[in-house]
Amino acid sequence: MSNRRRFQLGRLCASTLAVFVLLALNVQARPANISALKDKHPNSKEDNEILPPDHLNGVKMEMDGHLNKDFHQEVFLGKEMEEFEEDSEPRRNRKKLNEIFTKVDINKDRSVSAKEMQRWIMEKTEEHFQEAVKENKLSFRAVDPDGDGHVTWDEYRVKFLASKGFNEKEVAEKIKNNEELKVDEETQEVLESLKDRWFQADNPPADQLLNEEEFLSFLHPEHSRGMLRYMVKEIVRDLDQDGDGKLTLAEFISLPMGTVENQQAQDIDDDWVRERKKEFEEVIDANHDMIVTMEELEEYMDPMNEYNALNEAKQMIAVADENQNHNLELEEILKYSEYFTGSKLMDYARNVHEEF
Repeated sequence: MSNRRRFQLGRLCASTLAVFVLLALNVQARPANISALKDKHPNSKEDNEILPPDHLNGVKMEMDGHLNKDFHQEVFLGKEMEEFEEDSEPRRNRKKLNEIFTKVDINKDRSVSAKEMQRWIMEKTEEHFQEAVKENKLSFRAVDPDGDGHVTWDEYRVKFLASKGFNEKEVAEKIKNNEELKVDEETQEVLESLKDRWFQADNPPADQLLNEEEFLSFLHPEHSRGMLRYMVKEIVRDLDQDGDGKLTLAEFISLPMGTVENQQAQDIDDDWVRERKKEFEEVIDANHDMIVTMEELEEYMDPMNEYNALNEAKQMIAVADENQNHNLELEEILKYSEYFTGSKLMDYARNVHEEF
């Protein structure tokens, strides 16, 4: 097993191993992904700029195949998500939620329908898209030293290794002279993974150069149908144990076996399994045949799929729809604020009528 796989498996908590034992599945370790190396340098600004992120805002699944736990909040709040922090002032958050509710409620009947929520979800997803485009301009500038509007793989490789602590001038000189780069096994595996992704982002006719738009696809595959398809293949490859190019429920909820930090098998993460099983059966498996194909996973992963947005709107409404009228009122959103914003508003009922 490679060092990179050991690194990824080492991050799993004890509850993860326990679930695996509970399921009694003969699971092989998943191939590690490039997020493993990124996690070693969480405070590196340059690293964050040029390394494809594992987490993509407004996309339901992470690049490593984990569910995006913040998805509901991202598609409800958009770029305003950062304003709702755990320790922020509840009164201010209630006021902000009221403002959002008013914007979602297009027909001003003081009730949000599934169609209104669908429109809002699409709008917030587009906000995340635009934010990614904005950030990509800065990232592209960082890896395009000569400013010619194109980046070669070697130019990117130099900047990437520099962000890992290598001497930029020495690396550039070695690459120029076709000399061997002495890097650790983990870094080498990440480079190979990035190179494969780099060439996938190179639109026909392939010229082995990435312009700004192609670089956006490299960093944010959700912006390109072809790269979205590539991302799905990578996820299926990581989870598919029998190699048939499809996912069973057992494969989707299974966890890799390996060394963990703490092996207390009694710490079983039932919530993790339950959430993943529900997503598989009720959302991803569109035809309910207990098999998820690449096509089904691609539709599920597409953040601009209007049908998915409508289904998501209905699910979000169902969570807080206490009066069962298939719509959401302000009081319901305030009561279930933690689901929509990540911030729990205490004493909402006592304050809602006073303030609004």
